This record gives sequence, C-alpha cells and structure tokens, in this order.
Amino acid sequence: MTQDRDRLDDADRRILTTLQADGRLSNADLAEATGMSTSPCWRRTRRLEEEGYVQGYRAVLDRKRLGLGVLVFVSIQIDTHSDEEATAFEQAVAQYPQIVMCHSIGGGADFLLHVVCRDLDDYADFSMTHLRRMPGIKAMTSNFSLKEIKPFEGWPML
Repeated sequence: MTQDRDRLDDADRRILTTLQADGRLSNADLAEATGMSTSPCWRRTRRLEEEGYVQGYRAVLDRKRLGLGVLVFVSIQIDTHSDEEATAFEQAVAQYPQIVMCHSIGGGADFLLHVVCRDLDDYADFSMTHLRRMPGIKAMTSNFSLKEIKPFEGWPML
C-alpha cells in the first residue's frame, strides 16, 4: 500500500484532496482549484478513478436530519476464531442497514460496528432482537456517541 501512495505526485494529491471536499466539481473547476489546465486534470482524474484511488462519488448526508439520532460503537467478541464462525458473523452483519460500518480489529474485541438508530429505544430493540442473536457472539459492549467532535471529512494526503 505504501507503494501505491508513493506513486502519487503533488498534482494527484491536490486532485484527491479537492475531490474529497467537493466531488461535484466540474473538470474545469477542479483544474482551476488544483492549478492545472483542464486536459491534464481530466486525464489524471480518470487515471486515479481507473486505478481505484477514487472509488466513487457520494453525497454526505446529515444522519440527524434523517432521523438517526443515535450513533453507537459496538465492540463484539466472538466465541471461536474459526473461518466458518467469522464468515457467518460477517454475513449476518451485511443484512442490517443499521450497521453502517464493521471492522475486524485487534485488541480486546474482534469486531467494531458502527450502528445508527432513531433513538435509544430503537437501539435497545435492535440490540436485543438482532445484534445479540447474531452467530458466534461471546460478548458485546455498546459505547454511545455523545457528541461528534471531528467528523470524517476525507483521508489525509500524508
């Protein structure tokens, strides 16, 4: 992965940084914002898309305005670490739109889920009727977000 990063020059990084801030820019506006002419900017952007640096374009939605007032970070420990159990858990996770992210992690837990729900009662219901019944769960800890201090706004170009 470091090799991929090393293939990016300053112009590529400017394009990626600018696109993360506003993926709706026209090529002309992107070229102007990055200090490039339009044709080289268009070619570089297409190459970055084709090589997988840009995986898509999305709108950033306000979860609270959508009625998703509760964000919960759920740590999961599974019973055994067999491939079958991990696969069964991963397949179960994919079934629920409330689980917006899932990471396999090291440390005290095996998985970290980001779960959104309308309110605490909605999360309690989801937790009791779905999360706790997922295959292979040994232990589960819910940590509630009280305040978002620094939202995700894009990856740094280090």
